[in-house]
Amino acid sequence: MTTPIIAGASVAALALTGRAAILSFEAWRKAPPRMRKFYDGGFEPEMTKREAALILGVRESAAKDKVLAAHRKVMIANHPDAGGSDYIATKINEAKAKLLKKGGSGAPF
Repeated sequence: MTTPIIAGASVAALALTGRAAILSFEAWRKAPPRMRKFYDGGFEPEMTKREAALILGVRESAAKDKVLAAHRKVMIANHPDAGGSDYIATKINEAKAKLLKKGGSGAPF
């Protein structure tokens, strides 16, 4: 007599555990992706290489193709013709120019 009761309780516990696992998996899958922490400071009067790298989301020593790809991605999201700000677009272009400069001569590639 106790064996069917124990078996029934075990099946019920297993079913409730499975249901909880499925519900938590669906909640995890529907949750928004973790957003990347972006630099939330203002712009410096004279742009540095560090600030330029933060704006484009690359390293200060990034290769030319990485800088150009990052510039394109950020400009698409912030272009004035698509509702972005002229000031932000100017800063994005300034960041690209700063990172593409040679050694310190001030001349772009």
